[in-house]
Amino acid sequence: MSATLQGVKQKIGVFIKSARKNAVPIVLRILPFFSFIVPFSILYMLHPNTFEPVWTGTWENRVGYMLFLWLFCLETIMNWEELQVKKDKLLSAKTIALIIALLLPTIYVIIANYFGFNQVIVDLSLGSGIKRDWALLMPLSTEYLVFAFLFAATVVLKYGGMGLKFYSVSTSFLIIVGVVYTINNVYPLGEFAPFQVMVIPTAVIAEKVLNLMGYKTTLFVRNNVPYLYAVNPANSKENFGAGIDWPCAGVESIVIYTVTILLFLKKSNFSLKLKALYFSIGAVVTYFINILRIVTIYVIAIHGGAWGTFHDYFGPLYSIVWIVSYPLIIIKSRDLGNMLRKWRAGKA
Repeated sequence: MSATLQGVKQKIGVFIKSARKNAVPIVLRILPFFSFIVPFSILYMLHPNTFEPVWTGTWENRVGYMLFLWLFCLETIMNWEELQVKKDKLLSAKTIALIIALLLPTIYVIIANYFGFNQVIVDLSLGSGIKRDWALLMPLSTEYLVFAFLFAATVVLKYGGMGLKFYSVSTSFLIIVGVVYTINNVYPLGEFAPFQVMVIPTAVIAEKVLNLMGYKTTLFVRNNVPYLYAVNPANSKENFGAGIDWPCAGVESIVIYTVTILLFLKKSNFSLKLKALYFSIGAVVTYFINILRIVTIYVIAIHGGAWGTFHDYFGPLYSIVWIVSYPLIIIKSRDLGNMLRKWRAGKA
């Protein structure tokens, strides 16, 4: 068994053993987790459709909060032995500040949704020249960034400067999603050139794959957005065309892949060179899996299938299954390599 897998199993074992003996200290260690349960629950009751992969015709959503909680739990387990809770006086300034920080996510959600702060954000966005459809989404991107700041403040108050190191991945995840959503709102429909540059190669490769499958295609660029049209040569009525902007190029899957693999590699004993190699290989595969998703959408749409349902719900599973499986593939491949080396050494 690889040293990485042994280390992960050992950390999980330490966590479970500690959980059985020290319920109260455990609750104290994961207070940041509980500080977000209430606001997320309120948001779910108010906007349940935003917790679906796609809502109101946009790819922006609150599914990221579930992934954030998952990453928080993973980082907690991985850093369990280092998470030391200092006993401060109940009425000390630090304790009071921590209590306020724990309550702020809930307070923000209440103010934003019940006292008109979200509307203030929308009005300011409209006044800044952001188009209405995307101005209505600015409260969501702002929400991610506010939660990122409040979470960072909470872990710093709880664990000191090391708190950001312990929870660097989950904090970065909220920041990245908030920034990406903001960019999409300010520069919608492929207007953000640095991201849109990545889309054209994606569209070209997807077109070539469709050609290899026997479909006739036409690809052209309009306002920096590639438009791909494909038709079944055996039946011209079977056709489909759509514009592909940078969110369709797999931004979310790349973000999820990045934070997940960084968490895995951060606690591994691999060399820096090997970490870079594993990360690069996984990133390339994640990119091509998204191309496969685009091709699948076209095939379903061309033949009259429910491509919208696939796009919204089943398509993201392509990347998720790969992202979850990749660390296991790394571990098992190293186990296999160790077994081969031992076998060769035994024959020598």
